Amino acid sequence: MSTGPVHATVLLNEAVDALQVNPEGAYVDGTFGRGGHSRLILERLGRSGRLLALDKDPEAVIAAKQIHDTRFHIVHRGFAHLAEVLDELGMAKVDGILLDLGVSSPQLDSAERGFSFRFDAPLDMRMDTSQGVTAAQWLASVDEKLLGEVIHDYGEERFAKQVARSIVASRTVAPILTTRQLADLVGKAVRTREPGQNPATRTFQAIRIYINQELEELARVLPECVNCLTVGGRLVVISFHSLEDRIVKRFMRDMSDADRLPRQLPVRAREIPVAKLRLIGRAVKPGAAELNDNPRARSAVMRVAERTGTT
Repeated sequence: MSTGPVHATVLLNEAVDALQVNPEGAYVDGTFGRGGHSRLILERLGRSGRLLALDKDPEAVIAAKQIHDTRFHIVHRGFAHLAEVLDELGMAKVDGILLDLGVSSPQLDSAERGFSFRFDAPLDMRMDTSQGVTAAQWLASVDEKLLGEVIHDYGEERFAKQVARSIVASRTVAPILTTRQLADLVGKAVRTREPGQNPATRTFQAIRIYINQELEELARVLPECVNCLTVGGRLVVISFHSLEDRIVKRFMRDMSDADRLPRQLPVRAREIPVAKLRLIGRAVKPGAAELNDNPRARSAVMRVAERTGTT
């Protein structure tokens, strides 16, 4: 198992600052990764504070077990299972939840994980390598129409139909088992290239998102986060592409503007829905210094909301 370079935690101080950590509070790091956010949260917790971390990646869980702190607990599950994990641990409410979305540098830089077209490696792409279907297995049988829709919707690829047609045609000759095979196929199907971007970028992103059900799990967990937060508790979400950020932005906006009744509708004041979230500031992006040190942070966007006193 390759460890790759040290993971640079994106928006480290900004995210933990946004949580406004109460030293005696309870917090959730929904995507442990390599623990940058978790370690800083622990530094700010007091003796009776608690931090629960979740991650579906077995390698991340192994890294988390190097933290020997009685206030810290790691669970090998994705954040989509947040509510049930909190229930199992007897943590009815928490004071803050942090979600750092997307794929981490160790995952991208470990050739055997199959996330990157920079290496010739088995086409896996699963964040949880202990279960589920690999990208190679999915590509072996997926319907051409569905494949094209996935590449178009999740990768925003203009040549999605051509890529899907090329993949389906190629697999009748030989199975597509490696990242190099897939990247070469996509490269031939994508007729124009964006400056500085490999033509396979969007297709790889789309297949990864679909295989791991990333957008569905995000949409599922956001309402759970609201229900699990104490009054005044903070929800902090860092996203890395427009599809994720759109879901987060719309959810926080809708939860902060609950009064969406039709105009002129005769309703008593006490019957008007009240917002469950209050937006905190504007979207935050990495500064010039961080981008200089970690170019992969360039697409990061952080949004913050606070739980109000309504039920």
